[in-house]
Amino acid sequence: MKLGLVSAILEGWDLEGMLKEASAAGYSCVEVACWPAGKAERRYAGVSHIDVCNTAPEYIAQVKGMFEKYGLTISSLAFYPNPLDPEKGPAAVEHLYHVIEMSALLGVNMVTTFIGRDQSKTVEENLELVKKVWPPILDCAKEKGVKVAIENCPMLFGPDQWPGGQNLFTSPANWQKVFDALPYDNLGINYDPSHFIWQMIDYIKPIEQFKDRIFHVHVKDIKLYRDKLDQVGIMGYPLDFMSPKLPGLGDVDWGKYISALTDIGYNGPVCVEVEDKAFEGSRERIVESIVLSRKYMEQFVI
Repeated sequence: MKLGLVSAILEGWDLEGMLKEASAAGYSCVEVACWPAGKAERRYAGVSHIDVCNTAPEYIAQVKGMFEKYGLTISSLAFYPNPLDPEKGPAAVEHLYHVIEMSALLGVNMVTTFIGRDQSKTVEENLELVKKVWPPILDCAKEKGVKVAIENCPMLFGPDQWPGGQNLFTSPANWQKVFDALPYDNLGINYDPSHFIWQMIDYIKPIEQFKDRIFHVHVKDIKLYRDKLDQVGIMGYPLDFMSPKLPGLGDVDWGKYISALTDIGYNGPVCVEVEDKAFEGSRERIVESIVLSRKYMEQFVI
């Protein structure tokens, strides 16, 4: 396995600055945020360290050279929109095609994203949308030799994402429904155990069940506050009873998790995703957060 960093936390840095920080912190690879230019609609979105719309050979060579300079590789190009949103979905899909093309041009051959969800519709209705929207995307990716790894974040945190959330790919049951609806061997999982903590799902058992579908792994912790959960219950807004933390500061047993990944022979990227508000007060605190995360995880992954 290779320990990497999700670049979105380094929003205020350009490509070279981001790579300099990731390299200095001791990471081996980077999952590179590749959002469209413009204002972010939510936290950790809207970050773009590679312009996927610029396919000029000179720019491709420049990006490759920058990674070589800092001794880093690209684990994936990342873009996490809602492709099934009735209004914003088409624009998201259009940009996703650019991300897929750039992933192929750079020789990365991996894209990490969301399936999406119309939050006002049922699971069954959304599966019909999945069957309509996703086959052309996956056909394009397959033709270019690109794998697509879907993260299991429900994108359901507060009232603006209520009631259904903005990503259908939330649980082992829904994973299987999506894989049945989309029988593509280049479709897999970007596995983040933290999202199972607050959903009260075992985050170890699915590793064996979906061992052939795990393409990419995220490292983010979650702290569940039992006293708050007792007040609002599981039907409350998730951020009312949990919060994202640096690895080792939450409830994920990382030794157990990495051990389960070694059991199935996983040897892909394991990328730290920092979303801990306690470390966002300054650029210095952000840098500290990625260093602390690497120091904690290096006992499991180098």
